[in-house]
Amino acid sequence: MAIVQTGLTRLLTDTNLQKKFKGNIGYLCHSASVTENFEHGLIAIQRVFGPQLKKIFGPQHGFVTDVQDNMVETNHYVHPYFKLPVYSLYSETRIPTDEMLEGLDHIFVDLQDVGTRIYTYIYTMTLLMEACQKKGIEVVILDRPNPIDADTLEGNILDMNYASFVGRHPIPVRHGLTMGEVAKMHQKYWGGKDCKLTVIEMKGYDRKMSYEDTKLPWVIPSPNLPTIEAAYTFVGTVLYEGTNISEGRGTTRSLEIIGHPKIEAFGFHEKLKPVLEKANLKGFVLRPLVFLPTFQKHMGKPCGGYQIHVTDRKTFEPWRLCQYLLREMYHELGSDFAWKQPPYEYEYHKVPVDLINGTDKLRHWVEKRGTEEEYQAIMKENQAQFLEERKSCLIY
Repeated sequence: MAIVQTGLTRLLTDTNLQKKFKGNIGYLCHSASVTENFEHGLIAIQRVFGPQLKKIFGPQHGFVTDVQDNMVETNHYVHPYFKLPVYSLYSETRIPTDEMLEGLDHIFVDLQDVGTRIYTYIYTMTLLMEACQKKGIEVVILDRPNPIDADTLEGNILDMNYASFVGRHPIPVRHGLTMGEVAKMHQKYWGGKDCKLTVIEMKGYDRKMSYEDTKLPWVIPSPNLPTIEAAYTFVGTVLYEGTNISEGRGTTRSLEIIGHPKIEAFGFHEKLKPVLEKANLKGFVLRPLVFLPTFQKHMGKPCGGYQIHVTDRKTFEPWRLCQYLLREMYHELGSDFAWKQPPYEYEYHKVPVDLINGTDKLRHWVEKRGTEEEYQAIMKENQAQFLEERKSCLIY
């Protein structure tokens, strides 16, 4: 039985809360917007609010969470079962239009985030906040856990010169925030000060909890994050989207597996061991393997590489590990290595890996085989300001 009540559960079980929402309602959700009993939130919201519920909104990967890749858009349509319009906020627009918002008084936001800056759901939420503040529409966050805990931080702060749809706000890669806390930071610091914001907080949540600790059911928040383990490794493996190294898409353990057709996994592993030991990287095992992607990069070609098995979540540093692995793979592969070229997430000029990194300094660090001291210097830039701002917006 769940020991944490999500914002959705609190709304569904508290009639006093329900009475606060008297007008027309929109619901931003996806397949992971479920109750502790696996019931989809849309069914429950429609049961409680009836004809007040007017519109459905979906983020990247779609309302039904079926779309695999970046820059693959989903369409607007009328849902055949719910008989309501479904508007995609990953379509020809990522910003809700006046037509989409017309007639609404409240929009409930009920998305399962994964705690990593590069994941786009927090930006769908903050863009929605900006659109709604112009219309006087209340944005209501039905808060959910950060599955990789909301206490651990890692990675560099986004340089706003590299802002994009995989990084809109100056936060670290592993940001240690819930959706509700990101919304509060946006309202206070990043452009949402006039937004009518309500956060329906969780009950029983401790920010040190991993997702398993909550006893809530795990439903995939996007097609390539099938497991909670993948949410931990994703913090680092998402980096490889900016390269020709496979991040395991087209396998059954995507974003836990990385590799390339020109890597001989066992021999390269012997070279990696002393490098990773010198960097004092802990909390994981790299298991050499060969995998055959069934789609996307290197489809149908055997790739040598590694599955990252997390053995100690408290000491595991996925961002630092994957930067080091990328540095070594870059020099091992030589001319067989390539940085992905634009476009990436609707940015048509900047190098994609710089958008993922939130700086060009890490790409240069990889290319020149930078030191640990140089890496740490990049990590510390603007960190103090973020920590101070974050502290003022914590709920739990």
